[in-house]
Amino acid sequence: MAVQKEINPFEVARAQLDRVGEKLRLDPDMINILKYPHRELTVNFPVKMDDGKLQMFTGHRVQYNDALGPYKGGIRYHPKVTLDEVRALAAWMTWKCAVVGLPYGGAKGGIVCNPKEMSKGELERMTRRYASEISIIIGPMRDIPAPDVYTDSQTMAWIMDTYSMSQGYSVPGVVTGKPVVVGGSAGRDEATSRGAMYVTREAAKFLGMNLKGATVAVQGYGNVGYHAARLFHQEQGCKIIAVSDSRGGILNTAGLDPLKVEDHKRKTGSVIHYPGAESINNEEILEVKCDILVPSALEGVITDRNAKEIQAKIVCEGANGPTTPEADEILYKNETTLLPDILANAGGVTVSYFEWVQDLQAYFWDVNEVNQRLEKVLVAAFKTVHETAVKERIDHRLAAYMVAVRRVVDAYQARGIFP
Repeated sequence: MAVQKEINPFEVARAQLDRVGEKLRLDPDMINILKYPHRELTVNFPVKMDDGKLQMFTGHRVQYNDALGPYKGGIRYHPKVTLDEVRALAAWMTWKCAVVGLPYGGAKGGIVCNPKEMSKGELERMTRRYASEISIIIGPMRDIPAPDVYTDSQTMAWIMDTYSMSQGYSVPGVVTGKPVVVGGSAGRDEATSRGAMYVTREAAKFLGMNLKGATVAVQGYGNVGYHAARLFHQEQGCKIIAVSDSRGGILNTAGLDPLKVEDHKRKTGSVIHYPGAESINNEEILEVKCDILVPSALEGVITDRNAKEIQAKIVCEGANGPTTPEADEILYKNETTLLPDILANAGGVTVSYFEWVQDLQAYFWDVNEVNQRLEKVLVAAFKTVHETAVKERIDHRLAAYMVAVRRVVDAYQARGIFP
């Protein structure tokens, strides 16, 4: 049996850039510039665990590109964090900010750890030490971290407090995704999912698809997946038929109640064994017959091995990089509308930008204003990407990259190369 080659996400990110560079007829020197992160910081540091022993951790922060503005990007905690993964995610953040027109560059961070096996005290000590290590390159006008996989508003509050202590005064704008009480924005928790819903709604209009009663499968029932299921169900009238988490998935073609599933997960630790549902695994959920598939777990789950089995009419990428370039081609040939990560899940960074703006002004908006502004940004971004896709007769990922990369290149050309 042939061994499946492990997918390197940074190679995927670079392959995507090559593709768009050819389409835009960019100078090879410019493509080469865009293929490299500007700055990378890797830190190794000890943390005192609850048993009194010291454990070494490795963390990364990659600042990819700042042609359009300060670096922006999340921090993830996961046992499989690698430097190449963080590089790829930082690159995707660059294009994500650009495609929706935010004045940000792209960055990403991560710590190699298993947060599920750590106490809250251990997580706090690890977070604060990591924050102090990377404090030399972050700041409200330099690099603004945010939550990602297995990090949350509490994580951001610890980072904000640690950074503020080093400055001698409170600096809420150093991170986004914070609790509202310390400068967070209303609507931030569900922003990524709400943005995905808006983009999917716009795509459905062009396909002539009625979202009321449309079937939805969600791979990854974390923050993004849960809120996506809830919003599709509550605000668009969709039927959620399948969801999954790291331990497995459930299927019920008659429909699932997202809130009850979330309550079950909170009580048991997983969506599995939900009453009245059939058990499926994380590979099978991708191939469920449905109208909308929302992959919201990790990267590289839709490949050339399973893309031809996907039956969804719309694939909305809640996660970063869930689809390989080979799979993109297969889905496009099969007339599956793929809404790429840099557009589909840009709601999170958009509301992060709103939070940052509110922090800098020390003036905050209510949730209705946040959602209205988010809808305006995402609808406009989809319109630009879709019109590019139709005009160039290409898939939406390549169209989104063309829009994003062109904006970054224009910024480079306007600014010039120093010195």
